[in-house]
Amino acid sequence: MAVLEKLRGWGIFLSILVALPLLLFIIDPSQIIQTVQSVSSKYDVGKINGKAISYTDFQQQVDKYSRINEMLTGTSSTSEQQQKQVRDAVWQRLVDENLFIKNANAAGIYVGKDELKDLVNGENISPVIASLFSDANGNFSSASFTAFLQNVEDGNENDKAIWNYLQEAVITNQYYNKYNALFANSNIENAIQVNRTIADNNTTADVDFVMVPFSYATDTTVVVTDKEINEFYNNHKRFFEQKASRDIEYVVFEVVPSAADIEAANNDFVKLYDEFAATENVRSFLQRNSDVQWSDRWYKEGDLRSVNADLDKFVAENNEGTSPVISANNVFYAGRIMATASMPESVTIRHMMFQSNEDGQHLADSLLNELKKGANFTALAQQYSADRNSEADGEFGKIGEISQATISYLPTGFDAIFNAKVGQPFILQSNIATHIVEVTEASAPALFKQVALFQKEVISSKETFNKFYNDANRVATLAGGKLANYRAACDSIGVYSHSQSITESTDTYGSIGHAKEVTRWAFDNKPGKVSNIITVDNNYFFVVAVKDAHKEGIAPVSEVATQIKNELYSEKYAEKRQAAVAEQIAGLTDLEAIAEKLGAAVNTQNDVAFASMGARSLDPKFVGAIAAAPEGKVCGPVAGTIGVYVFEVKGRETGSFYTESDAKNANAQIMNYNIQRILPVMMQDAGVKDNRARFF
Repeated sequence: MAVLEKLRGWGIFLSILVALPLLLFIIDPSQIIQTVQSVSSKYDVGKINGKAISYTDFQQQVDKYSRINEMLTGTSSTSEQQQKQVRDAVWQRLVDENLFIKNANAAGIYVGKDELKDLVNGENISPVIASLFSDANGNFSSASFTAFLQNVEDGNENDKAIWNYLQEAVITNQYYNKYNALFANSNIENAIQVNRTIADNNTTADVDFVMVPFSYATDTTVVVTDKEINEFYNNHKRFFEQKASRDIEYVVFEVVPSAADIEAANNDFVKLYDEFAATENVRSFLQRNSDVQWSDRWYKEGDLRSVNADLDKFVAENNEGTSPVISANNVFYAGRIMATASMPESVTIRHMMFQSNEDGQHLADSLLNELKKGANFTALAQQYSADRNSEADGEFGKIGEISQATISYLPTGFDAIFNAKVGQPFILQSNIATHIVEVTEASAPALFKQVALFQKEVISSKETFNKFYNDANRVATLAGGKLANYRAACDSIGVYSHSQSITESTDTYGSIGHAKEVTRWAFDNKPGKVSNIITVDNNYFFVVAVKDAHKEGIAPVSEVATQIKNELYSEKYAEKRQAAVAEQIAGLTDLEAIAEKLGAAVNTQNDVAFASMGARSLDPKFVGAIAAAPEGKVCGPVAGTIGVYVFEVKGRETGSFYTESDAKNANAQIMNYNIQRILPVMMQDAGVKDNRARFF
């Protein structure tokens, strides 16, 4: 009985065990494996050199490097751009670790322990280390680096993490230096090649020619067969590699305020206007009522045009008072002039930063006295300032040029710099610290005004929001998930359906950004499917239909047949026109007579050089024919890309402006480009898959 009860308890499990062999008997095991791999790979960020990179592993690395970046820079990666930079750095590290370094090892390149020791603490300091530990002049500071290593030795966990990161970066950088050097040193251009390059660039030709242009009309006698299309496709498949993509149609409804919403917002704004014009506590008023808070910025004429041209005009024409209510693009504005002053438009400053407490104030007072006695500002900043990042133009403590447009990037309180005297350091208390600040340069003074901006955007009401939602829902309901119904719904309702081809990285539709959810839905569904409402930024309602899906890899011949047909048609048509021109001018040796026969004119082009950039404005096939043609003989016809040419080289000149040094520099540029292509070629050869766009 006990055994029976156990079997009953395991009933579901046993049924699976029994069913699995039956399933394997019915279905090819390789198909199951492929299905499992397909499902699992869907959640991979990519594949490098055969190794799958899961989203979880990748995100853990992103979190790790975000922390290191924060420790190195003192700022967190909060913006989307900063986060993208961290993700790119993590992906690059994974490519280096799993592909590049392995290929370098296969080429016999290694970085040994003694070599690493020399790079981090020897005579050949790595630029990775030198760039982070430098003095006021930009030179490597062994003292700063030694102090950092002492922190590592003392067990500082943050510095340990940074040190591990730096060692990895030093090793990787050295691998690149060695591999690139190996590649560059293998590039040997012999004397014959150099002389040929010099000759090609110094030789120019003057040419007379007759050109018969191709017709834009289709020549129905030129036929391209399916067999020719298939042969071309089979011989040139690599030309048709493509990323995964989707062809979609979509309608989008933007939630915009109704006339009633605008009128209600106007009434609310007008009710608050008198209070704004009269209040003594403008900061508090704006904090409670405005979309834009108080700013210490001062404005000169033209600065407020980016906000509103009428507002800028009022401020420019008045020294006091409050503007009338201004409305534009569903936003209401009013500006109140708070003060007027003459001050520099920009100043160049340097500073020292100390703790915002009694000790910090005492240190600032002491150092200010030293500066007044003639002490060196940079030396004191290097020794005492808590800000270790300000080093504009290689001068420690220098923040650089600050204008009214950029003052907002500095801590609150720094607006005092515009009223400070040049060359006289002073103590400034910001919202984060105590500072000694010195203005070293100042532009000529101009008239500035401090303006309080009262601004309110019209917000759509719930009724308006529901109206647009219902409009979108009507399309989705009539479509019922099917493409044919979707098109009929758009026609019956009278809404415009947009068409777009997208990849997994697409996140913008027209002018609408942050729409990655639309892309994800399209890639998760098959052609013929139509979505329910997809909401973007709580302000746009999408209904999306998938028309076609294109897999990553070689495009099937059916998708590229038209492209191939057009290419083959152009070749055949050019050959036909070339043969026709040859037949028309048979026996003629004079270019004027040929022009008359063809109903064309004789044209002249001087200083045509086969290797020059200027020659690229001509038909490439024509330029190639000129380079190989004898002088004084009518040549052709030559079929180009836009017409058929008959020509005569009237003469050639050889100059000496292109030298051996120019040839070597050009070769070096080509080599630098080729070196930049090393990693992309490795990635292509290893079949690296980058699916990050699927997740981010």
